Amino acid sequence: MSYQAIIERVFLDRYREGDTSVEFVREDLIVTAKDLGVPVPRNVGDVLYAFRYRRALPEAVAETAPQGKEWTIRGAGQAAYAFRLVTVNRVVPNPALLTIKVPDATPEIVAAHAMSDEQALLARIRYNRLLDIFLGVSAYSLQNHLRTTVEEIGQIEVDEIYVALDSHGRQFVLPVQAKGGGDQLSVVQSEQDLLWCRQRLPDLICRPVLAQFAADELIALFEVTLDDDEIRVVQEKHYRLVPASEITPADLLRYRNSS
Repeated sequence: MSYQAIIERVFLDRYREGDTSVEFVREDLIVTAKDLGVPVPRNVGDVLYAFRYRRALPEAVAETAPQGKEWTIRGAGQAAYAFRLVTVNRVVPNPALLTIKVPDATPEIVAAHAMSDEQALLARIRYNRLLDIFLGVSAYSLQNHLRTTVEEIGQIEVDEIYVALDSHGRQFVLPVQAKGGGDQLSVVQSEQDLLWCRQRLPDLICRPVLAQFAADELIALFEVTLDDDEIRVVQEKHYRLVPASEITPADLLRYRNSS
């Protein structure tokens, strides 16, 4: 409850009707906790992480958003942040989408010792070349958990970065953000990834990807882009990794007819 009380007070103390951006700094969270008489979080950054990826913002915050809009929390510089209005905040897998079975090429020793949902998801994507399948490119992992900075935003972290090539010789950079368990995908991360690509690798075509474990270890992949200053989903596919023997002639016929 202390997280909710802190973030709600920080917003309401600064918000004025009609605002589309409400800025604050990390120190404001500490001061607000003391003012409210609630424990100061040991990890102040976890308050922000919780409302960016795990929890909905308090109702008192959400109800100030106009119809069709919602608030997000975004970086706004070194130790600075802002509540900002967007059309869509979180990307959620479509339960009606066709599931595509893929022969599981994950080494058993890797599957047995995966340390977390997020790491397990990234490993499965990598060993099964799911980005190649999803985007129709040859993709190569370049770096994991890149911590870097973006002008006007501050520090960001990208779960994994790929570079890729297609049959026309075009080269791409593919920033991947992955979520497992109860965490939710957020458009904030993809927007930051796009800005980083434009600043650091401007000669490569940036195609951000969001990945999430859905029900029964279904892997949902989304390609997103920035359109009219909003993150939009370009395409979404669902994959399930199975032994090759579980892919039936009926499955293959279904995939042929759906292409």
